[in-house]
Parts: sequence; structure tokens; C-alpha cells
Amino acid sequence: MRWVRENAVVLAGCAALVYLLLPNLVILLFSFNKPAGRFNYSWQAFSADAWTDPCGVADMCGSLRLSLRIAILATLLTTVFGTLAAFALARYRFRGRSTANALIFLPMAMPEVVMAASLGTLFLNMRVQFGFVTILIAHVMFCLSFVVVAVKARVMSMDPRLEEAARDLYAGPFQTFLRVTLPLAAPGIAAGALLSFALSFDDFIITQFNAGPSTVTFPMFVWGAAQRGVPVQVNVIGSAMFVLAVALVVCGQFVTNRRRKS
Repeated sequence: MRWVRENAVVLAGCAALVYLLLPNLVILLFSFNKPAGRFNYSWQAFSADAWTDPCGVADMCGSLRLSLRIAILATLLTTVFGTLAAFALARYRFRGRSTANALIFLPMAMPEVVMAASLGTLFLNMRVQFGFVTILIAHVMFCLSFVVVAVKARVMSMDPRLEEAARDLYAGPFQTFLRVTLPLAAPGIAAGALLSFALSFDDFIITQFNAGPSTVTFPMFVWGAAQRGVPVQVNVIGSAMFVLAVALVVCGQFVTNRRRKS
């Protein structure tokens, strides 16, 4: 009992981590299942057919490609605009700065359906045709706050004396930013970009309100397929995304540890 008391925090953290990862492991396990009917809810027999033919379901890979396109473009746009906004809010004093800081948190604090309905109403009033562009704009507006918060936290923790030392060594503004500021802010920028990609790829509510009748992303496809029976290929795509995300995190941690040692 003494050992349990001394390691209670570690044990609680491990239990929470197992609880969070267990659904992903179940999805991975059932991606090798061969269900007898339409529903992949009970284990029947081991089969790797879904992994050998992940696009065996009609329109699924098309919706997956659309979601990846939107997520990549939204990530690029939000990373650029969010990084610029984070540097402006963290480094400069200007009129309306406190108001801008408060407004940045609104998309994170308000229910997602409120922003989805508001953007949908805006596009309707402007007579904009719903489709790829409206989804992209909506995802950028939703993910921007998360990137700003992540990058701003990193920028505010940076030591300004390092940049001052670079200027004392006759480095110009561009050289200082490229060789000192940007590498120091890179972890925050990368975290914001990964979070933006995950939120955009996984989003359903905002996409549902701002998608056209012929525009179906991967979350919308899964929602529609769930009414008739989710195919095993959905588990394959989910498992592949999970493994890819874990691999990226592990590689990033490995690179960070090597840099610290060097």
C-alpha cells in the first residue's frame, strides 16, 4: 500500500491513458473482423480482406480524399494566419489587443453548432454556393483559434535575450527570425498544425451545416453508413489514421530527445 500511495499519480495517469486508448484498440481489432451481416459489432472471424481492399466500399475513398484535401488546406491556412496573429498578440501593443485576445477564445468556448449555424446563415445571406469552398472557410474559422493559442503560448515562453543576442551579432531582422525565432517557435507551430489537421479531418457538425448536397466528407460518410451498417473498411481507415498519428508523435519525441542530448 505504501508503494501504491507513492505512485498514485502515475497509476492514475496510466489508467486514464488506457481508458483513452482502449476505443482505438477496439477499432483496430475489429478492422480484422469478418462480420456475418451488415453490423461490425461482434467478433465473428479473423480476416485481412478489408486491409487488402480498403476502397471496396463505394464512395468511401472519394470522401476520404475530400476530407484530406480540406484538412491539409485548412491546416496550411490556419498555421500561417494563426502564427502571424499569435506573434502580433504576444509581441506587440496596439489598440484593441485585449479585445482580440478575448475574441480568439470565443470559437473554443461556444458550442460548435452555434458557429456552424452562424456560418451557414452567412453563406445563405451572401448567396454563396455550398460545397468545397464553404467547408474550407468554415474549417479555417473554427481551427484558427486553436493554432493562435498554441503558438502564442510558445512565443510567450521564449527568451527574448536570444533574439537580442542575435541582433548584437549583426544578424538582420530576417536572419534573426529565420535562425532564432522560428526554430524556437517551431514546436508550438507544429502542435497547432497537428491539432488543426485533426479537428478539420474529424469535424462533422460544422461540415454538415456548410456542405452542399453532393459534398460528402469522410465523417459524413461514416454517419450515413451507420444508419445501414458501418463497413469494416471504416475501421481500417480509422486504425490507419491512429497508427499514423502515434508514429508522428513518437518521431517528434525522438527528434526532440536527440536535440536535447546533442
